[in-house]
Amino acid sequence: MDLALLRTFVTVHRAGSFTRAAALLGLSQPAVTSQIRNLERQLGRPLFLRKARGVTPTSIGDELAHKVAPHLDALTEITETGLDRESATRTLHLAGPPEFTSQRALPALAPLMDQGLCVRTAFGPTDELLSGLADGHHDLAITTTRPRGCLLTATPLCDEEHVLIAAPRWADRLGGPSTLQARGARALAPVPLVEVHESLPLVTRYWTAVFDAPPTASAAVVASDLRAVLACVTAGAGLAVLPRYLCAEALASGEAVALLDPPVPPLRTYFLVIRSGTLALPHIARTHEWLLRSAADW
Repeated sequence: MDLALLRTFVTVHRAGSFTRAAALLGLSQPAVTSQIRNLERQLGRPLFLRKARGVTPTSIGDELAHKVAPHLDALTEITETGLDRESATRTLHLAGPPEFTSQRALPALAPLMDQGLCVRTAFGPTDELLSGLADGHHDLAITTTRPRGCLLTATPLCDEEHVLIAAPRWADRLGGPSTLQARGARALAPVPLVEVHESLPLVTRYWTAVFDAPPTASAAVVASDLRAVLACVTAGAGLAVLPRYLCAEALASGEAVALLDPPVPPLRTYFLVIRSGTLALPHIARTHEWLLRSAADW
């Protein structure tokens, strides 16, 4: 069987679309369609169900992909790096949220970079990251949502604790944790909200978990980077909900104060996501394992 046909098949299976697969392979869409039809004729079975938007693999298609993809990936690895894998320099394309990737993932990968791994990063929202991973633009993605389907495989990486913080002057006005615990979210009404998005994703998660009700106010400041949110909070612009790892230094120095210490703090899980089968590639497998090991200390 022609390996080129199998390579096209695996690319379509991962991309979920003849159009996206054609772009990844540098072929025209008709050429990809023709190759898949040729392979289906050879096997005597349909491999994909054609839909209005993309394709869905049949059970035969899924079975073939799981059998073939790791071997094709290994052949690609040999072709691209030669037989001396230890001396080869590989580039890993890592995608994730800007703050977590910058302050957690990239520093953790420093030892691998010292050993020859090259890293290119991309930042964005979860939906965008997963789409880019599926299309082959990234090798690994760090997300806050577990993807569905068999194209992508997710492994829990770590949990992130969320903290309600404000500058000391706001904390003094609010009267301390005992007042907040007694009055609940109503006590926070005079304080402006600082968030990363108009929909208040972090504040809503915290309010729902701790106060058992959604927030009623809108954001006074919206900054799309959590580091900018932290800077606004320490400057006295209002309160915010932030990951503990991000605001730990500000809390330790007194620039910010944790307004509450709930017995069960709200958590958010990060996932390490790959295209199924790509752990056959050594540079992806090693990075994947290294991040999981490093996350034990986060």
